[in-house]
Amino acid sequence: MYALRLESPKTFRQVELPQSSAPAIGEALVRVHRVGICGTDISAYLGKMPFVTYPRILGHELGVEVVAVGDDVTHVRPGDRCSVEPYIDDPTSYASRRGRPNCCERLQVLGVHTDGGMRPAFLVPARKLHVARTLSYEQLALVETLAIGCHAVSRSGLAGDETCLIIGAGPIGLATLEFAKLTGAKTIVVDLSQQRLDFCRRQMHVEHVLQPSDRLESQLREIIGGNLPEVVIDATGNPQSMSAAFNLIAHGGRLVFVGLTGEEVRFRHSAFHKREGTLLCSRNALPGDFVRIIGLIEAGQIDTQPWITHRCDLDDLPNAMPSYLQPDTGVVKAVVEL
Repeated sequence: MYALRLESPKTFRQVELPQSSAPAIGEALVRVHRVGICGTDISAYLGKMPFVTYPRILGHELGVEVVAVGDDVTHVRPGDRCSVEPYIDDPTSYASRRGRPNCCERLQVLGVHTDGGMRPAFLVPARKLHVARTLSYEQLALVETLAIGCHAVSRSGLAGDETCLIIGAGPIGLATLEFAKLTGAKTIVVDLSQQRLDFCRRQMHVEHVLQPSDRLESQLREIIGGNLPEVVIDATGNPQSMSAAFNLIAHGGRLVFVGLTGEEVRFRHSAFHKREGTLLCSRNALPGDFVRIIGLIEAGQIDTQPWITHRCDLDDLPNAMPSYLQPDTGVVKAVVEL
């Protein structure tokens, strides 16, 4: 069985792996059909993802087929199409016992801390599989991306009578936008790329899209009627953007970091204290987010059709990956087909 492994930053190599063994108690053997490429994979490729160690088989946005299950597994069966919740937690840990498996102290995320899905098949804890009856493998590969946005909006406590500023219109920012819109809140998107802003306006029906500038604060006040947004969600992972975001929330507002950086983020405490601001981090997602998203897509409340703009085979990914880094290629979401 062949897999594509990232040996070091910017260096992929095809490697041969032993065939997966039969699933043990609590496990399922899955065949991988689709793998989404996200910011985490790109950061790992560039050597900028602080949690990734090398060599590493990437891939945590997965649409899979169940091949076999352990004797005690009852909620999935061979032939089921599933999305994979790639956050492999220790159920006995403090966070997991308190209903927070997404930030378990001993968390092993597929494709980050442990090998992921850029291989034909692998074993996974069956409790991490979420069945869908009508979704395609490509739709299932989008569920994890959407779950990140779903969890970020839940963390923010965004209400329908509030305004939400989303900074960064990459896949995670777009996923956040999907769930901000579902609350009924007014949404504003900021991004450097005019192509991405055009996508937000055209496909996501966002009225107010802005590029960063020295006038950003005043532009926001003009849109909101003199105020700043109650909720700001930064999905950039850029330390300069994250630092500047402290100044963009309303008094009593909330700032959520869903993007990740290994660099320092700086803010002036007195200014943030004066606003009685709340700072939140949003890591991964919860099992209920996956269940909710599958239901929303199946019900037609989330349209995944505009998301996937680029596709390639696993063998082609080493050549295609550099192009996904270029802003002029118009990549929203790239998917690898196995």
